[in-house]
Amino acid sequence: MKPENKNFFQKVYEVSKQIPYGRVTSYGAIARYLGAARSARMVGWAMNGAGKMEGVPAHRVVNRKGLLTGKHHFDGTNLMQQLLENEGLEIRDNQIVDLEKYFWDPAKELPYEN
Repeated sequence: MKPENKNFFQKVYEVSKQIPYGRVTSYGAIARYLGAARSARMVGWAMNGAGKMEGVPAHRVVNRKGLLTGKHHFDGTNLMQQLLENEGLEIRDNQIVDLEKYFWDPAKELPYEN
């Protein structure tokens, strides 16, 4: 991994740690918060192993439509879904119901840091 990617990954984890309980954000929202030069796909790469990282609520990061696209990176078949349901979100067909109700945008909620 290139050093600049590691720094970017660390920034992704720091933003992810601030997603409140019972809320979710998207790969793209994190990417936009961290600067236009980075893509949602890079955030996805950063999140691939984050499901096993202490203190990083990786289950709260979904795609822009609320799909649980990262669920295969969690132990167990439905762990990501179970974690979100335990926080009060409803999941139907691997997608968050009423995404806009639970969506947390770091650009609106956090001070700008880049």
